[in-house]
Amino acid sequence: MKILAVQNRMGIGDMVIFLPYIEAISKKFEVPVSILVKENSKALQFLNNNKNIDKIIILDRDNKLKNGRHDGIIGFYNLTADLKKYNFDKIFIFNSSLRFNLAAKIAGIKNIYQYPLFKKKNQHIINTARKFVKDKIQLIVESDPEILISNESISDSKLKYKIDSKQLNILLGIGGSGPTKRIPSSTFISFMELVTKDYDCRFFLATGKKDDEQKILNEILETKFKNSCFALDNLNLKEILPIIKNCRISICNDSSFSHLSSALGIQTIVLMADAPLLYGNYSSKMFAITPDGEESVNHRTRGKNKINYNKIFKKFIDILN
Repeated sequence: MKILAVQNRMGIGDMVIFLPYIEAISKKFEVPVSILVKENSKALQFLNNNKNIDKIIILDRDNKLKNGRHDGIIGFYNLTADLKKYNFDKIFIFNSSLRFNLAAKIAGIKNIYQYPLFKKKNQHIINTARKFVKDKIQLIVESDPEILISNESISDSKLKYKIDSKQLNILLGIGGSGPTKRIPSSTFISFMELVTKDYDCRFFLATGKKDDEQKILNEILETKFKNSCFALDNLNLKEILPIIKNCRISICNDSSFSHLSSALGIQTIVLMADAPLLYGNYSSKMFAITPDGEESVNHRTRGKNKINYNKIFKKFIDILN
């Protein structure tokens, strides 16, 4: 039996969130499931050894130029042709798009399971996926993603990057997909001031290559903590994941690293400045910090300057104890 799951949302975080539901399909039918995902999900980098995943097929659509292989009318027929050559028996479509439904039918896939058509508005990313899996394959799935990596890679990383277990190794996820999600460097530096009073720490700084992210990185590296820091921005995910696994705890903006860290089983404090709170507390390994004066957050909160480093430190101590 050949099964395809379609997860067409952008980014690493959403890929991580959908992972338990895709794996549930694999376990239900006792076969690995192929996935159709966008390249920026980075699935090829962190799911290529997942025993529940078969082929990782890239959905080449929605780039800035709108000239991907699967864009537009021609892209629809390309997608249909690409799906047809795999001879899938079943397809699970984690969205309400008619496009994927029609492509699956034309590709000859007999069993099509999909979210209700034309009902994308106000869909809850987790509750909708959970209900979908429960309704279609009668499984109740908890939203607790797990990424497994080899013990060998963890040990190799520990040696290569001289990670000392006697130190308190901390991942600081200082980057973010947008400027409103990036907490100022001063907040992280103030936290570092507090934690290093009582602990011998090493900080692994995770961020991207955008100018604003590099500015935050450099501001931290210009402090007295420079020699206690190791920047991860020149490494790929395959290299970064074992480093994260060697950390005791993570403090991350709402970013790909908060999702990856928690899925690796690391207790992760998530700094929620400007996105729905569910992105920072859907996992049992996540502990959300909201801006001062806010009990919840959404895309209009704009709270990055109101994340309190004392609240981060208090939660940090609570987790360690």
